[in-house]
Amino acid sequence: LSGCDSGFGQATARHLDIMGFQVFASVLDLQSPGAQELRRSCSPRLTLLQMDLTKTEDIQRVLQHIQAHTNSTGLWGLVNNAGFNDTIADAELSPLGKFRTCMEVNFFGSLELTKGLLPLLRSAGGRIVTVSSPAGDMPFPCLAAYGASKAALSLLMDTFRSELQPWGIKVSLILPGYYKTGTTCDPAFWNLQKQQLLASLPQELLQAYGEDYVEEINQQFIQFMKVAVEDLSAVVNSITEGLLAANPAVRYYPGQGLGIMYFIHRYLPYFVRDLFLKGFFINPKLPRALRREHHNDVKKA
Repeated sequence: LSGCDSGFGQATARHLDIMGFQVFASVLDLQSPGAQELRRSCSPRLTLLQMDLTKTEDIQRVLQHIQAHTNSTGLWGLVNNAGFNDTIADAELSPLGKFRTCMEVNFFGSLELTKGLLPLLRSAGGRIVTVSSPAGDMPFPCLAAYGASKAALSLLMDTFRSELQPWGIKVSLILPGYYKTGTTCDPAFWNLQKQQLLASLPQELLQAYGEDYVEEINQQFIQFMKVAVEDLSAVVNSITEGLLAANPAVRYYPGQGLGIMYFIHRYLPYFVRDLFLKGFFINPKLPRALRREHHNDVKKA
């Protein structure tokens, strides 16, 4: 189970431990408050492992540990939960490095871990449950780096589902609504990210969009975070069902409002979907260079 420092991973690790399973829970930092909380609240069956999904040596060390402890039995379930996003901005304003980091953690890290554990999963005829995001299915404003990595992850897992069927391995995707997890709901974190983004932008881009444009996106996102759901049990239950149900669903959609969102996405015209996503999530103002007062200033000059 990857990404157990906080949020879904931490709650699921605790839940599976209470149910009596042997859980291998990976955390980014063995001394983090989340890791210490798991040590305090879980049985000695739970094993905490340090793993940064961007580091092959970390992944290999975790694979060797799990292989050594499950060689005779095989591994029943893998939960790809670790996810990363630290950018809320238009794709043009998001540095290329941010796209790469999202792909490293959300896609390549999960791919490497899954491939490494497949021999053990095949011998047990086990399960793969992966936490993706509706942002991988729809063009949420200002989430391109995160959304593109989750789109790649979702497609990868759908491919695994089809290819691993003959081995008896069942593969499920979890596409949660918006929940309070980790730093995702800390305004101070997002304000710092905004400052770093503004400092890194080329002058020409900053002129075209305007600093107030980036400020406004950030304010809307912080406002949106206030409606994030604190109770993670719907997601934990979906992950658990994916691991244990005789016939798990291919996709789970825990969270409010996803039904209407996917209905609009599938059946209504693109412009309706785009309007809905802006109304629901972030509706950026016009970039500075497109505003009437800017054109008037230019004419006067």
